[in-house]
Amino acid sequence: MADISLDQLAAEITRVVREYTEDVSEAVEKKVDEVADKVLAEVTVSAPKRTGGYAKGFKVTKQDGGDKTRRVIWNKKDYRRVHLLEFGHAKRGGGRVKAYPHLRPAYDKHAEELTDDIKRIIQNGGGT
Repeated sequence: MADISLDQLAAEITRVVREYTEDVSEAVEKKVDEVADKVLAEVTVSAPKRTGGYAKGFKVTKQDGGDKTRRVIWNKKDYRRVHLLEFGHAKRGGGRVKAYPHLRPAYDKHAEELTDDIKRIIQNGGGT
């Protein structure tokens, strides 16, 4: 049996846990970026197009903080219009304008697989 001090053992355990945590967080961030790009691509395809400018305005923004990895997909140019098109709205003289859901369906399609992928990353110690 090897003669290892308690301090050396504690230092080695700490190093291994830190390495595992870094590997997992890097893999999760990479997977979140990948899914955000898929959602962005689908949104630009499925967004309503009259002139095409609205669909081109969608961007992905990183909002990482603390222990959270977050990506926000938003329309840089027509950010006010997204809600109106996604859910429809009341007309000025009465009645409603038809909704054109494009952002939520893309999110729902790809977010479901993200949860399973993150569980797999954690189980594999950062590998996919």
